[in-house]
Amino acid sequence: MADKPVRADKASAVAELTDDFRNSSATVLTEYRGLTVKQLTELRRSLGGDTKYAVSKNTLAKRAATDAGIEGLDNLFAGPTALAFINGDPVEAAKSLRAFAKANPVLVIKGGVFEGKAITADEVNKIADLESREVLLAKLAGAMKGNLTKAAGLFQAPLSQVARLAAALQEKREKDGPAEA
Repeated sequence: MADKPVRADKASAVAELTDDFRNSSATVLTEYRGLTVKQLTELRRSLGGDTKYAVSKNTLAKRAATDAGIEGLDNLFAGPTALAFINGDPVEAAKSLRAFAKANPVLVIKGGVFEGKAITADEVNKIADLESREVLLAKLAGAMKGNLTKAAGLFQAPLSQVARLAAALQEKREKDGPAEA
């Protein structure tokens, strides 16, 4: 199906979807059958401004994915499909989608694209299990700070040991009395 020519009136939709596939850091494909317009609006809000959630025809989305150089998604384009094009943090968007799917079981995560490769729904859930970029960076900074503190202590240790040794020698000399020459 993806090798058929696209009608002129659909070409702009395919071009827009192709750009979305190329410019997003990740894309999640969902089945939205049974969701109301109100629920879809709520889902879009929960995803935030960095994620575009768009309902698309399967043939157009399949063509756009092929044009963007993404393979392995053909079997996911069955039934009503909506695409979440993520431009921000994929972890946060995956968490939002998973949380919404738990609250609204009719939303089904089919799979997606991460770093140009097709991924399964289980892999999307694994991404959602990760901590956000900010949390990981904070943990890294904390670990680095801790290691720097340890390093500073290690560098100061020989100096303090020399100082303690000198003080002990001084005390011993004073205790033993003046040296006879």
